[in-house]
Amino acid sequence: MTSPAIVHPIRNPAPPSAPAFLGVERSVSGKRWEARSTDDRLGLALAQRFDLAEIVGRVLAGRGVGLEAAEAFLNPSLRSQMPDPSHLRDMDRAVTRLVTALKRGEQVAVFGDYDVDGATSSALLARYFETLGAPLRVYIPDRIKEGYGPNLSALRKLRDQGVDVVVTVDCGVTSFDALSGAKAAGLDVLVVDHHAAEPNLPDAVAVVNPNRLDDPSPHGALAAVGVTFLLLVALNRRLRAEGLFADRPEPDLRGLLDLVALGTVADVVPLVGLNRVFVTQGLKVMAGRGNFGLAALADVAGVDQAPGAYHLGYQLGPRVNAGGRVGEPDLGVRLLSGNDPNEAMRIARDLDRYNQERKALEAACLDEAVRQVEASEPSEHLIYAAGADWHPGVIGIVASRLKELYNRPACVVALTEGVGKGSGRSVAGVDLGAAVIAARQEGLLLNGGGHKMAAGFTVAEAGQADFIAFLEGRIAAQMDGAPITPRLGLDGALSVAGATLDLIDQLERLAPFGAGNAQPRFVLTEARIDHADVVGRDHVRCRLGGGGAGGLKSIAFRAADQELGAFLLSKRGGGPAHIAGRLQVDRWQGREQPQLIIDDAAPVD
Repeated sequence: MTSPAIVHPIRNPAPPSAPAFLGVERSVSGKRWEARSTDDRLGLALAQRFDLAEIVGRVLAGRGVGLEAAEAFLNPSLRSQMPDPSHLRDMDRAVTRLVTALKRGEQVAVFGDYDVDGATSSALLARYFETLGAPLRVYIPDRIKEGYGPNLSALRKLRDQGVDVVVTVDCGVTSFDALSGAKAAGLDVLVVDHHAAEPNLPDAVAVVNPNRLDDPSPHGALAAVGVTFLLLVALNRRLRAEGLFADRPEPDLRGLLDLVALGTVADVVPLVGLNRVFVTQGLKVMAGRGNFGLAALADVAGVDQAPGAYHLGYQLGPRVNAGGRVGEPDLGVRLLSGNDPNEAMRIARDLDRYNQERKALEAACLDEAVRQVEASEPSEHLIYAAGADWHPGVIGIVASRLKELYNRPACVVALTEGVGKGSGRSVAGVDLGAAVIAARQEGLLLNGGGHKMAAGFTVAEAGQADFIAFLEGRIAAQMDGAPITPRLGLDGALSVAGATLDLIDQLERLAPFGAGNAQPRFVLTEARIDHADVVGRDHVRCRLGGGGAGGLKSIAFRAADQELGAFLLSKRGGGPAHIAGRLQVDRWQGREQPQLIIDDAAPVD
């Protein structure tokens, strides 16, 4: 197998010097509208070669996809894009140790993170080892009692229980003290991670991580579950070469891609290159409902159609996460690795209940955090909120909400007995993980790490001011002193009449959409709002005129109390407006029609 050409999307819109799209310097939501950088000639060539509408060709070009890479982008396949796993440093060392463990009958355990990426990675290993007749032990730490990553107490406990080899997944690359202690206790540890690494690596038998500073792998965008899948591919290949499958069925690795897809989407890594392949093929596997846990979870979540990336990111992922956030940390792994449909449904219902509890805790925490931010003088480069009674299981979600509200990196901290457990979410152009790691290296944190868009940390309550000042300085340096300007990337302009089912069908060829491959967003220029009202708790429903019989159905979610909602309601029956959003098919009672999910709006000058 050879590594394919890597398709790098254009993650940022056009440079600030480019004119604002349609002249919108500040939209109703306070954003500068910018056209995605594209090459119109390339867009036309792509449209002609692949039988696409011209606007779809321009969307493809705007994602950095050239003529040579377009076939792989539009038709992602394992056969053409799967790399040789051995290109990752320490991969062969990890495989050799696992093969030795299998031959000797040694006990292997997996130590996984408590989020979806960790749960799916752990379930991958559990399912594979079960097919070999060598079930492994799974350990998921308690978020509140143990915190993130391997801890020496848990590792020693595994050793006392007879475990010889521990594979850490989605954690471990900065767990220096814990892994040194594990080695002293007689444990062989294999680290399988994707988080940002430091020049020094932990004392482990192998550290498999495409983001090691000494690893030139082009696959640094993989989630941990993707790295874990490559480990299984390499292990399976070695076992095949040694004749293990001569008289027994070979494990079906392709059948595990549903787990890889879920972990990849839920971890919000870029859906490009190999990630795109994993998700595309994994969604096909998931549609077959072969994993009882995923099938039960889909039923409980009300997913009544072939799953897409949206369902994984917004319906299945949050429920798996809920166990680690506010419930039992190992529920997700038990759901995803089990083989009893009745038990799977019971766990899925428990996770759904925990998810409802999580939403209530999140809403209360967000309300307090917003009030705290509004009562202070917000920094140009950072939003920071801390509370003594906040649940550590929801602070990451609240940080994400604050980032969206204020268009700045946000950190939220739950304080207990003088120590704060924090979670941060970033915006494009700011590497928050690197800033947090630097703060830990400066002695400002008790612990901390992450990647560009997300980070976790532990900080002394008394040391928060110094930590905040350090973060603000690092972020300002990354932005070269300029303020963070909220922007909305746009793929082009449409008339209301141009928003058709045929166009949506062609755009779906660019799916799956997510981080790194945003769902195409267009502006419906000079649209007339024939009707607008509030539905549900806070959604604004609109009917845009000029789109043929009945106009175009549209909705702005959670906008009723925002400036966007007020603007839409004020324009009903009035003059035209520019409406920005994403097209999707609305299915109701067997009927299909186009619908616009409204993201923003601007008055027509």
